[in-house]
Amino acid sequence: MSNIASDAQLFEDHFRVERLGNAKYDRVDRIYCQSEDKSITMTLDINNELFPCKPDDELHVALATSLNYDGSKDNERGWRDVAKAGASDATLADIFDYVCYGKIYKFEDAEDGKTM
Repeated sequence: MSNIASDAQLFEDHFRVERLGNAKYDRVDRIYCQSEDKSITMTLDINNELFPCKPDDELHVALATSLNYDGSKDNERGWRDVAKAGASDATLADIFDYVCYGKIYKFEDAEDGKTM
């Protein structure tokens, strides 16, 4: 992992889009990705108008507890407010092309401890 935001960062890796699938909503694609070393598989729904992807695209993915580099709380502002041009502090949103921001309400953690 790089030190993009070591205080806030939970996970970081590079992925290659293997294939696209139709999601349940308009303007949404489900992308199926594999990490460079083939150890991680990721399935993610994305807005295909804001961030179009195609097979063989390479993605740099990071999961963090905060958009602030130091890991401090975002003070309940949305990522657009946090990342507005001219804002005093730089955030993770400034260095990525596509940002998903919010809480994860549902995930599945397999018994093997390797799958989420």
